[in-house]
Amino acid sequence: MYSDRPDYNIIDHTADVGITVRGTDLKNLFKEAAKSITHLMVRANPAKETGTVKLSVEGCDSADLMVRWLGEILYLLEGENKVVIHIGIDFISPSHLDATLKTVPFDPNTDEILYEIKAVTYHQIEVTEKGDHWEARIIFDL
Repeated sequence: MYSDRPDYNIIDHTADVGITVRGTDLKNLFKEAAKSITHLMVRANPAKETGTVKLSVEGCDSADLMVRWLGEILYLLEGENKVVIHIGIDFISPSHLDATLKTVPFDPNTDEILYEIKAVTYHQIEVTEKGDHWEARIIFDL
């Protein structure tokens, strides 16, 4: 798993969980957001065997792109039992993202689900540039 904790804070939200994430630029923000959802969902002890997943995600704007991007990260765990252990963002614009992810299979004998996230929501979604950094506010449906 990641050697350092992603730069995010948990938001107290009724029946859901939310986070605020910070990044040095848009690319770093999307990387930190993906690391954050993974950090929230699973405590993994990754095996050495990894797979590579290429993703291309489209959105209307950066907020829509964030919801769709994190939905793909969520699907990898929930739909394909793959834990993302490394994120490489190859290209990003406010409406498009190309990424290369390294994954390991989820192992119920050694890995632990921390939060069972059902969906990434549009509720209160924000992706904003704040002077010298970017921030996102994201709410997850549990």
